[in-house]
Amino acid sequence: MYAPSALHIPDGFLTPLVASVGWILAGGLVGLALRQTRQQLRERQVPVMGVLAAFIFAAQAINFPVAAGTSGHLIGAALAAILLGPWGGLLVMTAVVSVQALLFQDGGLIVMGWNILNMGALGALSAYGVYRLAMRLVGAHRAGRLAAAFAAAWVSVEVGAMAAAIELAVSGTAALDLALPAMAGVHALIGVGEGIITVGAVGLISSSRPALLDQAEVAPGRSSAYLVIAGLVVALGLALLSPLASGDPDGLNAVAETLGFARLDAAREWAPLAGYRLPGLENPASATMVAVAAGTLIVFGAAVVVGRWLRPRRPAPE
Repeated sequence: MYAPSALHIPDGFLTPLVASVGWILAGGLVGLALRQTRQQLRERQVPVMGVLAAFIFAAQAINFPVAAGTSGHLIGAALAAILLGPWGGLLVMTAVVSVQALLFQDGGLIVMGWNILNMGALGALSAYGVYRLAMRLVGAHRAGRLAAAFAAAWVSVEVGAMAAAIELAVSGTAALDLALPAMAGVHALIGVGEGIITVGAVGLISSSRPALLDQAEVAPGRSSAYLVIAGLVVALGLALLSPLASGDPDGLNAVAETLGFARLDAAREWAPLAGYRLPGLENPASATMVAVAAGTLIVFGAAVVVGRWLRPRRPAPE
């Protein structure tokens, strides 16, 4: 059994100047997402934001083996964009990445702007664009929707990976002609896993809640409560599986070891749940399960709070 591997760019891989640019760009795009979502969000989409954030957080804690001692993990930006649109998807990913950095020290604080951009902004925007384009090309029937979801998920992983390679190159951490093919190559395999998981989720939703795929309102009353409860049960179920995560380094860390810049990782254990472990529990598996479950509920609450703050004071136009 293993604790989940750190997933995101740590402090030390990027220069302070590059990291600062990331914060500026992330702040601007998140601000734009808040404005756009305030105009478009329907009240009954708020629970969807919370459940989606909880599911993505818990699923990200389960690294799956890819090849040659490398692991991958769900990013979730494509799924979030498909269900909530690109701006809502960006906000969900921002909540996930922020909680991971602040509570679990998964990804550095100095470089968090780029983690939000790579997985949130670039992931959600590219996925949504590919999804809508693919739907026009292959049709909006079930098979076409699933094919579009796979393409969107795969592209979102590759775009984020290539962006990270460029950031490493600009920082002087690794040469672009080495970092770009290495990151794109390993994440091409990880993207297949992302696509399969996304297709499975979209297929399940299309069978049980097809209205969600059209970004329509969730049915009121018991249906909405059932969605929240069922979604949280699934997310917490994934949290219980987190000790089974692969212990192999994820795509970025594997590339860092191969190209020789892993030593630049400046991470220090300061976060309350660093390493996805709850202090005080001696059993490693129990410490991981409780920590990931707590994070899942915290992310759910954070996304719901943001959604309720953003919901329009009058019905959104149809």
